[in-house]
Amino acid sequence: MQVSEQPVLRDLVLVGGGHSHVVVLRMLAMQPEPGLRTTLICTDVDTPYSGMLPGYISGHYSFDDVHIDLGRLAAFAKARFIRAEVTGLDRANQRVMLRGRPSVPYDLLSINTGSTPNVRQVEGAQAHSVPVKPIAQFNQRWLNLLARVRELQTPLTVAVVGGGAGGVELVLSMQYRLRHELQALGRSPDLLRFVLLTAGDTILPTHNPGVRARFARVLHDRGVAVHTHAEVTKVTPGCLHTQDGRRFDTDETLWVTQAGGPAWLPSTGLALDAHGFIHINEHLQTLTDPNIFAAGDVASFTARPLEKAGVFAVRMGPPLARNLRQALRGQPLVAYTPQRRWLALISTGDRFAVASRGRLGFAGAWVWRWKDRIDRRFMRQFTELPAMAPARPGAAPPSRLALSADESRQAISAIAMRCGGCGAKVGASILTRALGSLQPVQRDDVLIGLHAPDDAAVVRVPPGQAMVHTVDFFRSFIDDPYLFGQVAANHALGDIFAMGAQAQSATAIATVPPGLEAQVEDLLLQMMTGAVEVLNAAGCALVGGHTGEGRELALGFAVNGLIDEDMHGVMRKGGMRPGDVLLLTKPIGTGTLFAAHAQHAAKGRWIDAALRSMVLSNQAGARVLREHGATACTDLTGFGLLGHLVEMTRPSGVDAVLHLSALPVLDGAVECVQAGIVSSLQPANVRLRRALRNAEAFVQDPRYPLLFDPQTAGGLLASVPADQANACVQALHAAGYPHTAIIGRISGATDALEPVVLSG
Repeated sequence: MQVSEQPVLRDLVLVGGGHSHVVVLRMLAMQPEPGLRTTLICTDVDTPYSGMLPGYISGHYSFDDVHIDLGRLAAFAKARFIRAEVTGLDRANQRVMLRGRPSVPYDLLSINTGSTPNVRQVEGAQAHSVPVKPIAQFNQRWLNLLARVRELQTPLTVAVVGGGAGGVELVLSMQYRLRHELQALGRSPDLLRFVLLTAGDTILPTHNPGVRARFARVLHDRGVAVHTHAEVTKVTPGCLHTQDGRRFDTDETLWVTQAGGPAWLPSTGLALDAHGFIHINEHLQTLTDPNIFAAGDVASFTARPLEKAGVFAVRMGPPLARNLRQALRGQPLVAYTPQRRWLALISTGDRFAVASRGRLGFAGAWVWRWKDRIDRRFMRQFTELPAMAPARPGAAPPSRLALSADESRQAISAIAMRCGGCGAKVGASILTRALGSLQPVQRDDVLIGLHAPDDAAVVRVPPGQAMVHTVDFFRSFIDDPYLFGQVAANHALGDIFAMGAQAQSATAIATVPPGLEAQVEDLLLQMMTGAVEVLNAAGCALVGGHTGEGRELALGFAVNGLIDEDMHGVMRKGGMRPGDVLLLTKPIGTGTLFAAHAQHAAKGRWIDAALRSMVLSNQAGARVLREHGATACTDLTGFGLLGHLVEMTRPSGVDAVLHLSALPVLDGAVECVQAGIVSSLQPANVRLRRALRNAEAFVQDPRYPLLFDPQTAGGLLASVPADQANACVQALHAAGYPHTAIIGRISGATDALEPVVLSG
């Protein structure tokens, strides 16, 4: 979680992780705007650089070579990264609508989502073809096609619809890669057939005749069948139908034509062109709303038509960043002047490229090497992030953002020395607005709950049941308050489920940084909405709480659960028996991953996967463990795997054998600990190594440090009877815990002081 000495005064929201926005993020990182909170909203963690994608398809580059890590870049820019799907805009209230989570407010909004092949306009295209964009979805289909070709025994036809530069590069890159795959496997590359269809009378219509002729020769020489005047009007399984009645058989169809804007744009009321792109002026502002900007392929430059080329999106980045700053400050904007001619470097699949600029055209392997140097230099801006000196307290310059008189008073109050005691409570009006929309699950045993004006909640204990109490609290470690609320609630519920209890009620304790009332209100709304969704899913009613001011965002819960009064079905730590098998339901590694995230050293997809694991509830897992006779159970949290295992072996009077190689580990965790990045709690946990009987034999094992890694919202560690172990693992996999693994076994106690033995 990024901590700022200045209160949040204005919200800049960037929708989409396109080429313009990555430039904006880097420029904001290098020159922060005091008082500005930037939020990036995107459906993907990795955004591709279009100039290198053909090289990736050809096999010249790795996935990481051609993708910009948005999570890491956002963290570097001290921007919130929200991975979500935009469904529309509420322009009257200046909010971005998101699928499945609260809307996000903006003072200024910028849209850079790129374009999408509009397969909906052609019957059957959406069901029976693969649009090249969005790239994340295309990449998985491309990997599936690669795997399919590696198993190929009979002929296969690949068709590409679209004769522009994108379609030509794609078909040549795929052909190069797939033929080489077959050759490497000792099979004939002639099993593959490639077809390129274009509605026009020529390929590459925006390029000069010499460039078109050169690519026509390349396609002919490589056996790619090119069909012009072939407008596809219908797609059926295994067949493309054109307007003039022709039919083309195909086993795989890639769609690289008829691009349009996102489906949610027409509902916004913004002025759009005939293809659904946003009309913008010379300042990159929408013609409809001066608080909304757009850039890249999604924008339609009113002054003159621009080709949908990455070069324009990249060049729009600096003026867009400057104009966003100027608009937030209430200062005059600068004009963007696109170049009349630009250099296009188009690859031919192999390490050869053609340069095209106006009437000029030249080619060679040296052109590809030149292009490679240009592309890698561009990518280094986003992969080799400079180390930024931490801001000194009180060192931030005064904000130059344009504020109203009332907002200025609020900002002065937020910066001033804050009161303690009850003077540090969040204002009643803010709480009322932020919490008023929350709808906790209704329970008959909650007699007085969240929305009652009373001083405390009243909850009935049903006859024959006893109460289980637990509490957890920690400061935020991510910049998405909604996700943080989900993780915090899930973490707090873990102790209840690990005991085999049912969650009944929860009270919250939260601290939020001071700031403008609107920003504090939204922060609370986002965080508590995420938390209440998790509590409601567990049948746990939020019945009250306390919210105060603090330097950092933090959240915790005191949770009450219910168990049978006779303690039947309760899972305690001290029930392990010799012969039991040790299970773990979730992978470990959250401590090192988020320590790396704070240093901008973790890949965004690692953090994304870790968060998906952390918001996975342990409720169903605990039920499966009870059904399979679990003898002991605990949830993995701050003491790490070894610390919690020792907590179980000691009261059980047993020893344990732990299989290091069997430990389920989150992606990137091993890489992070090998880089020397560990949680601040790790040194304290490492003192527990004295519980290991043979640590010296395994200290070089890459997973060894993860024994001490503190977990947040970790999985369940349980012992089950050996004859139930395999069935239990299968049931846990079916219940949504795919990483569940048998990680050891329980043995009788020995005379040794160390209760845990490591095994490879």
